[in-house]
Amino acid sequence: MTRTITGVSAIALITVAGSAFAQDLIVPQGEGDFAWAALEEFAANNDFTGETLNVTGATTGDDAQRYRNLYAYFEQATGATVEYSGSESFEQDIVIAAQAGGLPDVALFPQPGLAKDLAAQGTLVPVAEGMTDFMVDNYAAGESWKQLATFPGADGNEDVFGLFFGTDVKSLVWYVPEQFEEAGYDIPETQEELMALSQQIVEDGGTPWCIGLGSGAATGWPATDWVEDMMLRTASLEDYDRWVSNDMPFNDPIVVNAIEQYGMYALTEGFADGGPEAAATTDFRDSPDGLFDFPPKCYMHKQASFIPIFFPEGVEAGTDVEFFYFPPFEANSDLGRPVLGSGGLASVTNDRPVTTAFMEFLGTPIAHELMMTQGQFLSPHVDANLDIYTSDVQRALGEILTTATSFRFDGSDLMPGEIGTNAFWTGMVDYTTGADAQSVADAIQSRWDEIK
Repeated sequence: MTRTITGVSAIALITVAGSAFAQDLIVPQGEGDFAWAALEEFAANNDFTGETLNVTGATTGDDAQRYRNLYAYFEQATGATVEYSGSESFEQDIVIAAQAGGLPDVALFPQPGLAKDLAAQGTLVPVAEGMTDFMVDNYAAGESWKQLATFPGADGNEDVFGLFFGTDVKSLVWYVPEQFEEAGYDIPETQEELMALSQQIVEDGGTPWCIGLGSGAATGWPATDWVEDMMLRTASLEDYDRWVSNDMPFNDPIVVNAIEQYGMYALTEGFADGGPEAAATTDFRDSPDGLFDFPPKCYMHKQASFIPIFFPEGVEAGTDVEFFYFPPFEANSDLGRPVLGSGGLASVTNDRPVTTAFMEFLGTPIAHELMMTQGQFLSPHVDANLDIYTSDVQRALGEILTTATSFRFDGSDLMPGEIGTNAFWTGMVDYTTGADAQSVADAIQSRWDEIK
């Protein structure tokens, strides 16, 4: 039996399937410049009428509803029912389920570290053979995405254990266009130009950067993002991966150099609002406020795509404030245009034909577009229509993803907790307040040696 989802066939489907599918779709089928043909083709090849698919993730509240809105299209295309449950303690819950039974069919991991651990235990199922190169063929910087989802399984052999779906971008610098225009500053396209701009702002009597590392018990993490971005702009992807896994010692000269590159911005006299001591103690949520003072306390702020939620009331991203891509070094042009960020990994935990179909559905461009049109979702899928994004800001972020030559996850999130969310954080505060980079790196490596 084949399935279609438009016209009379769609109406019949809803009638036969019952109330599980009798919900309004967020975008009526066939309307707008969506990749409806991809959904039509998927529907024609997949019939799972009467089956139930259980999906579990960390997303709750309004964010969870966005995913349920998407899954309604899978339900209508296949006849299956998708039951999604979200939990703020997902990481603990999925481990307990793996040990005691009761695993879902599909698990949505906020980041791949835990997925890697569960793959090694035999909890996760590799993607179907036809999807092993899916991200390579369909995502910008696709080889990077495949590598991030490739782990050793229980047998020690490496496989692709999921599909990345939804991304955040960290390689951004925020600025106020009006301030740049009045001062005659241009958007830098290389690190060399960014450093020259920083020096020019000081010479003009201004302060180039607002930096804030404060975050309660997590103080220091914003500086780790700087270092990770610098690693991607001064070292190869292989070196970045070796550093994250500690196959390259944390105190290797390559890593020390990346720390010092962060220091060129944070520690140079006059570069940071209030100086390094203020940078180390200012809360990251408050640190961009100086962009909006008149005259500005700073002209630039490096932070991820989520930071607009902490801008002062009334400030509108895309109108009052914009961003540019944190650029590469001209001297290291062979490293391309790397992007640092994060993203969710959908992985199969119960090998069934309907779960294979669900993964294929998540790979369709329209699945990405249906999330893009709801906001707060970015995609590297090269066939997803960028015009679907709901704002110029989202669209510009999407363009950064689709023009990236490589992508890597936040390194500290992939390191052991004792390092990535402890020693690395505190070490960067120590460095910002006066310790030298080599001593900080030595101390972090010593901590890593202790936990091996």
